[in-house]
Amino acid sequence: MTHSRAVRWTTTAALAVSILIIVTGGVVRVTGSGLGCPDWPRCTDDSFTSATATTGIHGAIEFGNRMLTTVICVAVGAVIIACLLQRPRHRALLWSAWGQFAGVVLNAVVGGITVWTGLNPYVVAAHFLAAIALLISTTVSYDIAHRAVVPAPAERTRRLARALVAVTAVVVVVGTVVTGSGPHPGDSAEVHRIPVSWTVVTVVHGIAAVGALLLAAVVVVSAKRSGDDLVGRRAKILLVLFVAQAALGVYQSLDGLPGLAVVLHLGGAAVTAAGATRVLLAARTSTVDRTSEAALAV
Repeated sequence: MTHSRAVRWTTTAALAVSILIIVTGGVVRVTGSGLGCPDWPRCTDDSFTSATATTGIHGAIEFGNRMLTTVICVAVGAVIIACLLQRPRHRALLWSAWGQFAGVVLNAVVGGITVWTGLNPYVVAAHFLAAIALLISTTVSYDIAHRAVVPAPAERTRRLARALVAVTAVVVVVGTVVTGSGPHPGDSAEVHRIPVSWTVVTVVHGIAAVGALLLAAVVVVSAKRSGDDLVGRRAKILLVLFVAQAALGVYQSLDGLPGLAVVLHLGGAAVTAAGATRVLLAARTSTVDRTSEAALAV
């Protein structure tokens, strides 16, 4: 089954916006604009927008990031409509589209709690992880909409792919602790931080990242030996992303965490999470056949 052009375009747009909203969240953080809109869902007590003298540039930055929620809602809504209109419907694709809807709702709720708690670092971490969950759901939809029939990979390749995703998840989670305990709290006011040594948790984050990098290299070698070309190609891309992230991470640590580097690192984390998800999707346990009755919704 070849998916419609509308499905392919809408899933691509949703994936792009889900990455963009993580990047703009980084801009909010490094500019200290997290409480530029001190209320939610309103920006201030008497306005839904930041067009007031009291909010200033920080309010404009935070409000701009909030407006991206509207964009992602439109993008996800378009994916759902395209999947519903397609005939025959594809069950897994439709479920992944509704997963995007759940991700948007979760992000909105956690985002509101983030503001209400004055940028509590644990809630901020949960907000980032919710954004990653949304990104994963858009990645799954994109993958289903664009991938052709491929043979099932070798068992060793599948196990390594699962391990790679698990280690990548550890890197992402520990990264939120690095952010929550270090500089750039997200606002110029005094903000509570996670009470752990930033230096120690940064080292742990780095070790986990090196482990993920090495594991990605192992997946590349294993996939080549097994003839699992799709897994191998995606693992190579992920390996390059890990190398770039490692270089950027070392640079920002040595240079006092410049804002631009932090934003780029967050964007890299988003793309890396999507890349790891695509490696796992390429290593599914059975041959993908979109024309099979099991794959199609009634």
